[in-house]
Amino acid sequence: MTGSAWVAWKWQANAYGKGLATQKAAHQTVLTHLANANSALILEEQGKRFALEQWLAGSDQSHYRALTDEKTNQTRLRARLATADLRLSDLLDATAATGCERMPAPTGSGGMVHGAHRAQLDRAHAQRIIGITGDGDQGLIALQACQAYAREIQKVKRN
Repeated sequence: MTGSAWVAWKWQANAYGKGLATQKAAHQTVLTHLANANSALILEEQGKRFALEQWLAGSDQSHYRALTDEKTNQTRLRARLATADLRLSDLLDATAATGCERMPAPTGSGGMVHGAHRAQLDRAHAQRIIGITGDGDQGLIALQACQAYAREIQKVKRN
């Protein structure tokens, strides 16, 4: 009887051992599949991040280039205004009812503008106007960069 109990115990231990080994192998397979799927997701997200970083670098370069070009144009315009190479003028409304008499017609033909009356602006005022418009241009360039960034982030989030 002791021998048969011992044989039954050995057989049962062997059966349980095989069952546990099969269960452990199945569990390890599941863990391996989960790890592989997780690694694939991480690699995919890293690829998306890398693409976004590349896009951002290019966008920053183009934004910087646009700002630099705008500042260069402003500097040139200010220099031309300072040297009187360029003069800003404004059209005058000769029909406005301001209580003043209409401006007299120019006596000489010193300019190239024909027809409407124009008033030239003082250099200091012209410089301030150029500064204000330059700040506005820079703001618009920055706004365009922000909008492009927001659109790109939305694209990435949708994918």
